[in-house]
Amino acid sequence: MKRLGPWVSQRWLRLALFLSVMGPGIITGNVDNDANGIATYSIAGASFGYRLLWTLFLSTFALAVIQEMVGRMGAVTGKGLADLIRERFRARFTVFVMITLVIANWANTVGDFAGVAGATEIFGITRYVAIPVAALLVLVLVVRGNYRFVERVFLVATLIYATYILSAILARPPWGEVLRAVVTPTLHGWDGKFVAMTIGVIGTTIAPWMQFYQQAAVVDKGLTAEEYRLTRLDTYLGMITTNVVAFFIIVACGATLFVHGIEIRDAKDAAVALAPLAGRYASLLFAVGLLNAAIFSVAIIPLSTAYAVCEAFGWEAGLNRTVRDAPAFFGIFAVMLGAAGLVVLIPELPLVRVMLLSQILNGILLPFVLIFLILLTNDTRLMGAYRNSWVFNAIASVTVIVMVVLTAALIRLGL
Repeated sequence: MKRLGPWVSQRWLRLALFLSVMGPGIITGNVDNDANGIATYSIAGASFGYRLLWTLFLSTFALAVIQEMVGRMGAVTGKGLADLIRERFRARFTVFVMITLVIANWANTVGDFAGVAGATEIFGITRYVAIPVAALLVLVLVVRGNYRFVERVFLVATLIYATYILSAILARPPWGEVLRAVVTPTLHGWDGKFVAMTIGVIGTTIAPWMQFYQQAAVVDKGLTAEEYRLTRLDTYLGMITTNVVAFFIIVACGATLFVHGIEIRDAKDAAVALAPLAGRYASLLFAVGLLNAAIFSVAIIPLSTAYAVCEAFGWEAGLNRTVRDAPAFFGIFAVMLGAAGLVVLIPELPLVRVMLLSQILNGILLPFVLIFLILLTNDTRLMGAYRNSWVFNAIASVTVIVMVVLTAALIRLGL
């Protein structure tokens, strides 16, 4: 037993160290499954069953590599991504990236507020009450809380994504068929709708706000190169988790809605339609998951915008600062929150077009962000021994090419 003592102590010490750095990667990964993402995955499952599961398997590798790069760069340099783009590249590139990011993130936030409205309406609460209350709660949390407190709230919110796993289990899918679909790409029946859905699933998995938020969060938390390995583990765990949740959303809808030929327009439709097919509990769990994801994202995506814009222009930023110390940071956050929430309160607004706009802008911006990211992580003066390996460069470069092709196809189909 004496020999086990040091081994057990080391294991507990490693766990304690990981828990101390855990957060940026896991939070970023889970918020990737925002209301827009859940809607996309729900429609994919309802329209095509399990045929798109293989795209999640492949995109997990690209997502993990890209987010590991930003986490590593934040820990090594102690600077945010927008800060480094401003320092290393021309001002005109920085301005272009910021303008596009702000518009895309605003459109994403509109979609997430629509998710808040849809989820609360399932429980009989009107959007004209739910959206102002959600916006106020998020605003108070961010303005009044410090980084440590806000991160803990966000980490608790990530646990609620388990509702989608339970919904899928209650749907009782044919697991053998599901697992075959994960590793067997569908190469037939590529009509326009299927291509558009494929683009949507892949495009919603990797979004530009993620790179800016995670690197800023690593810096705001004070993580350094000494915690690099644990930071990488946090990132990998977060990116795997997000696609596992996406997997179960597609499975839940594929096992019920697709089998019965039920078409849906958004995640709210999916939650309501699940009740007679998989049971009331599956429907309620799906709705709770949607509400959690929507409110979670309404907080994170405007935060990502505030971090990025303040870094780009050299303004003070961070959750550990006060409104007096960082007025631009909290001001940008509040304006993003208010502007997006008010839009969803406008009757008969075509929110689907707004969501399509966000996907197109994300697709246009992402290749530029990834190219900057590749150049920065290969800069020996900046990264030293932590510069990219050829494997990471290859995966990131292929991702850039794929995203350019997918965005071109999405614009063509969207127009």
